[in-house]
Amino acid sequence: MRGKFGKVAVLMGGRSAEREISLKSGTRVLDALKKSGVDAHAFDPRDHGLEALRAQRFDRAFIALHGRFGEDGTVQGALEYLGIPYTGSGVMASALAMDKWRTKLLWRAVGLPTPNCELIGARTESAGLAARLGLPLMVKPAREGSSLGMSKVTTIEKIAPAYELAARYDDVVIAERFVEGMELTAGILGDAPLPLIRLETPREFYDYEAKYFADDTRYICPCGLPAEQERSVQRMALEAFRILGCSGWGRVDAMLDRDGKLQLLEVNTIPGMTDHSLVPMAARAKGISFEDLCVRILESAHVG
Repeated sequence: MRGKFGKVAVLMGGRSAEREISLKSGTRVLDALKKSGVDAHAFDPRDHGLEALRAQRFDRAFIALHGRFGEDGTVQGALEYLGIPYTGSGVMASALAMDKWRTKLLWRAVGLPTPNCELIGARTESAGLAARLGLPLMVKPAREGSSLGMSKVTTIEKIAPAYELAARYDDVVIAERFVEGMELTAGILGDAPLPLIRLETPREFYDYEAKYFADDTRYICPCGLPAEQERSVQRMALEAFRILGCSGWGRVDAMLDRDGKLQLLEVNTIPGMTDHSLVPMAARAKGISFEDLCVRILESAHVG
């Protein structure tokens, strides 16, 4: 295995608000690759300039960075410049998927279903916004992950404080119609979707705490949908992934509303790989161990 991949850098940590989760993901990936016989090493871009990757003669990079500077096309562009093959989506797809606003614009342009939303600012008139989109609303930073800065708003009076919270993370903030129904996630590995996972949490929504720390979040796989309906959701998730130009691996989050219609929420191009994370769960349901999952992702590394 060492000769197949050469010297591998597992990029983790970084400078984003998701640093803590990235370190958890990267440490698990590093351990899995080492167990599989890969010559893998931790590399934290916060502590070392990326040019050190070439100086230290790394042959490829497994990106386990979440959020800004890792998931938004920044590090992908740097690795392309250095000529180092990397895992996951390319520069354009990473930048698009990180931007929830532009993701939704593209999905709408090709006719894919996604909840109505608007860009909002400090001067947005709350009553008018609620009248246009309805309540409850999700208010979120457009370019942040792990539900950071995100709020479920049930009254007009809470819209402004929700905007202020989101604006701490990004200067682009969106308000999106909240979809009541079944929360689903579709992992993507290579050219195929993994089994769907249904998420249930007693919290207001599947937030940062529910994603990474809570013990009362339920992950249901098989998801409970009829087989043909599950395949239909998987096909649409794969289409949503591909229309952004995404590749290698990732995750598509969606809601099945109370009328049984799918509503696409977002794409994660570098999903979590912690012990609470969804892509490893879905892979396990398909008989793929965590070690094998990491090796398969590493095999897909590319430049450009």
